[in-house]
Amino acid sequence: MCRLFGLSSAPRRSRATFWLLDAPDSLTAQSHRDPDGTGLGYFDADGGPQVRKAPDAAYEDRDFAREARQICSATFIAHIRLASTGSLTAANTHPFQQDVRLFAHNGVVEDLPALEAHLGPDLALVRGDTDSERVFALITREIRRADGDIGRGIEQAARWIAAHLPVYSLNFVLTTVDELWALRYPATHELYVLEREAGGPHGARHLDHSGIAGRMRVHSGDLAEAPACVVASEPMDEHPEWRAMEPGELLHVASDGRVRRRSAVPDPPAKPLGLDDLSDRAAHSQKAGG
Repeated sequence: MCRLFGLSSAPRRSRATFWLLDAPDSLTAQSHRDPDGTGLGYFDADGGPQVRKAPDAAYEDRDFAREARQICSATFIAHIRLASTGSLTAANTHPFQQDVRLFAHNGVVEDLPALEAHLGPDLALVRGDTDSERVFALITREIRRADGDIGRGIEQAARWIAAHLPVYSLNFVLTTVDELWALRYPATHELYVLEREAGGPHGARHLDHSGIAGRMRVHSGDLAEAPACVVASEPMDEHPEWRAMEPGELLHVASDGRVRRRSAVPDPPAKPLGLDDLSDRAAHSQKAGG
């Protein structure tokens, strides 16, 4: 299963170090199950979006995936890809950038011709051939139609997808220079959120998260003294307050750090997909622990 990670320390910028592939076992063993791409997105001091990503981390650019990246930003987004749609290229590797926003997705949405027809000229936003980037293009279009209201744009796009397209999972994280949005839809995959106090539950401790199988590690000494909100595909430490988001829940971490949540997509998909409905490749990408 693809791994999603989002972090907001807004309104403060914080330093964080990311290892996007840090499994302790042998390279030979890893070669049989490494991800199809790794990516990291953040914003520089001038507010410009920055994306570092590499396709096919198992074979072509292991150094990128294993090397620690220390960066400073108010928001971060990271993604470990197991491909369900699209070839193993940089254009298909998450996160994606559109209109000074960054986006990463875990799931499968089918009937891309119908989605492309609905996008019309806005299909020009898309550079690759994934369902994820097309979903992002629809969100971008709906945000523009909502006069820049990101929450309303996400809600309109997600509800259209739920009503018209076959959906297995639509979990995603979207970031701006100082805001973070996350959607869990439907109940297929879990998505967790942690509203972390400064220093964690014991006080004065840095943030040090590690995902299952060591595929992603995140460290931030700055967060010993500042609160943060973390969104991830799995609880990444022993903090007792990780909470599974509800199906259809839209989470928003505002520029002042306040966290709000609402039910944005209350109805189940009109065309729900199960694992048996997916291609072998897509089904493999969506299995937990994959």
